[in-house]
Amino acid sequence: MSVLWTPDDFAAAVAGRAAGPDLAPVTGVSIDTRTLEPGDAFFAIKGDRFDGHDFVAAALEKGASVAVIGEDHAAKFDPAPGTLMIVPDVLDALRRLGQAARARTRARIIGITGSVGKTGTKEALRIALSRSGATHASVASYNNHWGVPLTLARMPAETEYGVFEMGMNAPGEIAALTRQVRPEIAIITTVEPVHLEFFGSVERIADAKAEIFEGLEPDGVAVLNADNAHFERLAGAARAQGARIVSFGEAEGSDTRLKRVALHPECSCVVADVLGTEVAYKFGAPGRHLVGNSLAVLTAVKLVGADLALAALALADMHAPKGRGARFGLPVPGGDITVIDESYNANPASMRAALSLLAQSEPGFRGRRIAVLGDMRELGATSDDLHRDLAGPVEEASVDLLFASGPHMKALYGEMPDLRRGLYAEKSEGLVAAVLDEVRAGDVVMIKGSLGSRMGPVVEALRKRYETAPAEEGAE
Repeated sequence: MSVLWTPDDFAAAVAGRAAGPDLAPVTGVSIDTRTLEPGDAFFAIKGDRFDGHDFVAAALEKGASVAVIGEDHAAKFDPAPGTLMIVPDVLDALRRLGQAARARTRARIIGITGSVGKTGTKEALRIALSRSGATHASVASYNNHWGVPLTLARMPAETEYGVFEMGMNAPGEIAALTRQVRPEIAIITTVEPVHLEFFGSVERIADAKAEIFEGLEPDGVAVLNADNAHFERLAGAARAQGARIVSFGEAEGSDTRLKRVALHPECSCVVADVLGTEVAYKFGAPGRHLVGNSLAVLTAVKLVGADLALAALALADMHAPKGRGARFGLPVPGGDITVIDESYNANPASMRAALSLLAQSEPGFRGRRIAVLGDMRELGATSDDLHRDLAGPVEEASVDLLFASGPHMKALYGEMPDLRRGLYAEKSEGLVAAVLDEVRAGDVVMIKGSLGSRMGPVVEALRKRYETAPAEEGAE
């Protein structure tokens, strides 16, 4: 494997004191022994549930080149069980390594935040830019106080394009992250009522998202959604940091503007004017909300000087990941059902988008549109009203049957006419048996809720009941 950090550069960046055998070259960075590879530097971070210091021995046994530990734990590792780097604070050492990675790179750096669509936009940018050069991006949703420095620390020196997702639950969090990333381009996908419990108003959410501009490099660019109600508020915050504003959307006068779109169950076909260049492309994941984000992607591609035509072609390879719109078929007696897995997260905007996606999906013969919905969390005092307000989108999506779980989703269930009521349960596990018994050939089943509402097990229960085992494939 290629060397990510030389021993001297690693030691200088984390500013610790060495113990045990001499440090070997570092080929990766890890905070989890379950995914650690030989040659990785293991950072013993203390999390909410686990303390990485409890796994130092396991990390070294798996071949970690070094374990970075806190000074307050050093006595437990004397004599050293392997190569150690002892630092005052492990998370701060990881940040220092990430900052060293940012300082040494000549890559074009793009930062992304927003209430909805951060991870999908990041992934689409990774795919699009990879056609033009070596691209490094956050894995999964590594967008918090440890995920961002970890992603930075893993960035190879030869990277040409870096894409970093930034999330938050409280004011000040994105400001701290963007100062580490120091993006040249900052994208805000949209601002919606997410985490209202912690912010009190959507305007305050917009202000927290606008913190991304505080870390912009000189002459940086803010890429903003012209169709969002908070565009002017965000633009004002960006200008206050000296940023140039570039807009995307359907609105008249947008710098990148949607001209035509054809929505299909499996993809979207788009024609857009991207900063003066007309581009026709297929976006491989379905949903109108994703089309808007694809405009931001191609805008950023052109701004960094990458190949726009290759990027547009690459977007056909974009597919919805597990829990975020992944679609799959399952065999049931008499035919098949289609499952749309939206179980990873939910908020009012993404719930409406998912219902719109369900509306686009045509059931088979005698099939129905079935929605299985769990609570949208962290919405504060207005939570019941925001759930109840989904009655209109459910109607517009021509949902035939609604299953609901959670104390707030009960408000929506109560708005449903009797013919649309499948079952209400306090917890998602109370829905499983009824959903399994109800589905029939031709149905399209969409499952969505916040991660804490535990809708994922409903998806897995459908798989377990109906998925054909590999050993049976091709059987006569």
